[in-house]
Amino acid sequence: MILRQILRLSSLFRSTVSIHLRRNIGLSAIVFNKTKELDPVQKLFLDKIREYNTKSKQAGGPVDAGPDFQKDMNESLARLQRAYGEGDLTKFPEFKFE
Repeated sequence: MILRQILRLSSLFRSTVSIHLRRNIGLSAIVFNKTKELDPVQKLFLDKIREYNTKSKQAGGPVDAGPDFQKDMNESLARLQRAYGEGDLTKFPEFKFE
């Protein structure tokens, strides 16, 4: 009976250690990946995301959006305002709890 409990506790201990090791290895892989040079495809992807971010900040909205996009956006906002009432639909609503 005692041997059975020891074996049960050892399997529980083994699974707990296994989970922690997997987590630590996963985190160390992320840290290691940041310190070494990125894969060329990953680097290109990150460069494009950063480039789009700077362009969108300069443009103040979506990049390379033509008049069709603005027309569709205005129509969608008008349709949503008719469906859900008045208010600014481009901002997150403020909730007040009393």
